[in-house]
Amino acid sequence: MKNIAILTGGDSAERVISLRSGQVVYESLPADRYRRFLIDVQGSDWREVSAGVSVDKNDFSISVDGEVIRFDAVFGAIHGSPLEDGKMQGYFDMLGIPYTCCDGFVSALTMNKHLTKQVAAATGVPLAPSVLVRRGEAVDAGAIVSRLGLPLFVKPNTHGSSFGVTKVKTLEALLPAIEAVWPYDREALVEAFLPGREFSNGVFRSGGRVVALPVTEIIPETEFFDFAAKYEGKSQEITPAPLSDSLTEQCQAWSRRLYEALGCRGVVRCDYILVGETFHLLEVNTIPGLSSASIVPQQVRAYGWTLEQFFSQLLEEAISHP
Repeated sequence: MKNIAILTGGDSAERVISLRSGQVVYESLPADRYRRFLIDVQGSDWREVSAGVSVDKNDFSISVDGEVIRFDAVFGAIHGSPLEDGKMQGYFDMLGIPYTCCDGFVSALTMNKHLTKQVAAATGVPLAPSVLVRRGEAVDAGAIVSRLGLPLFVKPNTHGSSFGVTKVKTLEALLPAIEAVWPYDREALVEAFLPGREFSNGVFRSGGRVVALPVTEIIPETEFFDFAAKYEGKSQEITPAPLSDSLTEQCQAWSRRLYEALGCRGVVRCDYILVGETFHLLEVNTIPGLSSASIVPQQVRAYGWTLEQFFSQLLEEAISHP
C-alpha cells in the first residue's frame, strides 16, 4: 500500500479553496489502495492534519506513534503559493518523490498570466489583447483605454480564484482597479473585454495520451466569473456544454495543444471565451479547483469516471512517469 501525502492549505488568499480541494482528494482516494495523509502547508509550518505532527523537511517524512512514514508520491492540491507557483517542486525533485502537478518551471510560468500568453501565442491560440502594469510605475490610463477599449478587466498577474479582479467600465475606474490588485500582486494585467460565452476545459495525461475532458459552459449570475460565482453557487455550469461537435473539438484541441506546448503534467484547466465561432484563451490553471463546487470534478463525472478513479489515475501516472 502506497503512502500518499496530499498537500493542502498554502500561503495565498486561495488557502480556503485549497483546504476544500485537499479534503475532497483525501475523501476520494481509495483507502484500500493508499495510506492517505493530509499535509497542511502554511509558511514554514508543514503539519499532518489528523495526527497533528510536523513534517521533517530533511526527507519529507512524518513520525506517527513511533513509525517513520516516508511518502511514495505527493498529490498537489495547493492553489497559489507555494505549490501552484512552482516553489515546492524542486524540493520534491531533489528527494526523488513524484508529484501529480506540473514541475517547478512550468508551474511558475503558467502562474504568470502575462508570460503564459506570450508562450501560448506561439501555438496560434487567439488571445485577448492586454497590458502589463508593474507596481510603482506611472500609468497612462487614457492610453490603456485607447488601446484596449471599455469595458476591460484588471486582475493580479500571478494570482487565482478571482481575488483582486475588477471589471472596469469607465476611464475613471481604471486606476482604482489597478490599486485594488496590489494587496495580491506586484503586477496587474489589464485585459480587453471579449464579448462572448465563457467555457472551461480540463485536460490530463493517461497512459501517455493527452485526454481532454468534456467542456463546461459557465453562466455567472454575477458581473463576471468571480469568487462568488466560482465557489458560492452564483453561476450556472453546464457540462457537457451545449456546443456543436465542431466547436467542442476546437476547444478540446486547443486544450490538448496547450498542454503539450507548455509541458504540463497532471490535470490542467484551460479557460476560454467563445467569440463568434472562435475560442480565445483566458488562462491556464495548473492546479485547478477540486472541491465539490469546482469545474474539473463535474467534467470527470461527465466523462464517466468517479473521482476515485480520476485521482488514482493522476497518482499512478505521476508514479509511473516521474
